[in-house]
Amino acid sequence: MGKKDKPMEELVSGINDYDIPFRDLCKILETVGFQERIKGDHHIFYKDGIEEIINIQPNHSKAKAYQVRQIRKLFQKYNLGGKQSV
Repeated sequence: MGKKDKPMEELVSGINDYDIPFRDLCKILETVGFQERIKGDHHIFYKDGIEEIINIQPNHSKAKAYQVRQIRKLFQKYNLGGKQSV
């Protein structure tokens, strides 16, 4: 597994939801086609064809675990994050 693939693998596998860097989570969302807008510490991601809007906030330099789980469920629902979409 390459260094570039590691954050996506961690998100999809659910191995450690408490230790995913916030910046890596943002990059993953951008990689699969989400657009970002920022209001304060709220990073809001949206994508055509996806009904849900993702609103995440950093917990220091890490992503919040419950938000990581929500994003994983969204990826599963829309079949994102696999090799075909990256």
